[in-house]
Amino acid sequence: MAEGLAERSRRVAEALEGVGARGAVRELPASTRTAAEAAAALGCEVGAIANSLVFMADERPLLVMTSGRHRVDPALLAERLGRQRVRRATAEEVRAATGQAIGGVAPLGHPAPVETVVDTALEDYPRLWAAGGTPNTVFPTDFAELVRITGGTPVAVN
Repeated sequence: MAEGLAERSRRVAEALEGVGARGAVRELPASTRTAAEAAAALGCEVGAIANSLVFMADERPLLVMTSGRHRVDPALLAERLGRQRVRRATAEEVRAATGQAIGGVAPLGHPAPVETVVDTALEDYPRLWAAGGTPNTVFPTDFAELVRITGGTPVAVN
């Protein structure tokens, strides 16, 4: 399943297999660094792209799986999670928390568990696509599976 993939994507593929996910990591010829690029490469709506965005919630990493169709409101997210402050993580904080670079952060396969929230807007799509550990790898999933495999909390993020 993970043969021929970059090391980061192999880790994601192994993590998916370990949690019994149905989809497999696949490499695309074009970049999927942004939701728009991923949607174009996959031929789907931008909202069906499950963006993996890392924030710092009270200075602890928080992975937000959000629909590609909108932006996360950090102040609203802080309020809904009962946190003092939520801010975008720096590139260094993203890599430290996930072992992956911005543009390819997968929802799992990190060095240690990262608290995760899953945008309830993703429920609108029967098939979702999430990053597979690099800017040109993805895997298919759905809302229920994404919540299950991440141990995430469903939250409206905007």
